[in-house]
Amino acid sequence: MKKLHFVVIIASVFFLQACVHKIVTVPAKIAYKTTKGVVKGTVAVGKAIIPGDSDDDDNKKDKK
Repeated sequence: MKKLHFVVIIASVFFLQACVHKIVTVPAKIAYKTTKGVVKGTVAVGKAIIPGDSDDDDNKKDKK
């Protein structure tokens, strides 16, 4: 009887690991994607606001 309890407890631990993994990783993935989008938007706005300081201009001068 004690072996059966032990097996049931071990099986429960493995099943709960999958649930905990999902609960932890899904919000982390959402936060990562949201932060990545905000940073890309901030960089784009910064490039649009700062006039005349572009890496593209420097690359064109080097090619000539």
